[in-house]
Amino acid sequence: MQENDVIPFVKSLRRGRGATVNPDGRFEIETRDFISDGWTDPEMPERKLRTTITIEHPKTIISRNSSPDLPFDRSVNAYRGCEHGCIYCYARPSHAFMNLSPGLDFESKLFAKPNAAELLAREISRPSYVCKPIALGTNTDPYQPIERDMKITRDIIKVLAAAKHPFTITTKSDLVLRDVDLLEPLAKENIVSVGISVTSLDSRLARALEPRASAPQKRLRAIAELSKAGIRTLVQIAPVIPSLNDPELEQIMELAKDKGASSAVCLLLRLPGEVAGLFEQWLEENYPDRTSRVMKLVRSTRGGKNYDAAFGTRMVGTGPYATLINKRFILACRRLGFKTDKYALTTDLFRKPGDNQQLDLF
Repeated sequence: MQENDVIPFVKSLRRGRGATVNPDGRFEIETRDFISDGWTDPEMPERKLRTTITIEHPKTIISRNSSPDLPFDRSVNAYRGCEHGCIYCYARPSHAFMNLSPGLDFESKLFAKPNAAELLAREISRPSYVCKPIALGTNTDPYQPIERDMKITRDIIKVLAAAKHPFTITTKSDLVLRDVDLLEPLAKENIVSVGISVTSLDSRLARALEPRASAPQKRLRAIAELSKAGIRTLVQIAPVIPSLNDPELEQIMELAKDKGASSAVCLLLRLPGEVAGLFEQWLEENYPDRTSRVMKLVRSTRGGKNYDAAFGTRMVGTGPYATLINKRFILACRRLGFKTDKYALTTDLFRKPGDNQQLDLF
């Protein structure tokens, strides 16, 4: 058997997926590899990796963090895993805690939390609860394809809307437009803002990086439609990948501004845990001529390593390249009149679910 015999089998299995491999999780005591045994019938239809959904029943839904370099301290995730399949996703290593791979498993073996809205209502009703903006879409996309049918994110928004609880949304999907009817009245009271992530304007690159996310033009249209509805919308250029999408930084910001975006966020590529190996193998298959240069630049922003998780620098990196990207972003924000704070939302209107306080007459 030749080394390349495995490639057609694996490619057919993962058609339309981001990861090129499915390594075992780091907590497993055994490792497995796909090989071609020569028995595959060339006349048989190609195999396809199908998405499976496992129903999860957590006891709590609000995740909290004390990170000094995050602008929020609480978040809600309706799903584990993400069918968008973004090869660079920093959440991929979390699938190892489910005894699954951060590779193909992360984007095909998903977990849904249908009781999320019920749990959320219960948690924000507690007497000790203090209202601060909740972030939706911090770990996996709240509008990934399975949301179209499951509508868990929509149910979560209904709970937040009824309580007038401030929240932010981050997504790569134009499915967010489905919920404009809920978001528009909240935006008038400064209770919600939406971040649309635009990684590249190149459809080929975007399809390879994020195979099941909305196309770039659909995301720009979503920015325009949300802004037209009066919903504060920002563009996220995330991640900035050296020698791949970095030349597009200013152009993405300019187009987003033309569509009505009011602010912008720029985040440098992060490769924690298994993501580094997955990303490098993806480069070898999709952009073999750039692999060495991209990884060299990435390491130049992380003190010579694939990743450095130090607070204060993990989002922006260090070194000349990281400094240059940050300066370009700041200058573009100034030129375009972008703001940078999407969490300046009002908390004064919040009312705990079930709170039947008598309204003021005047």
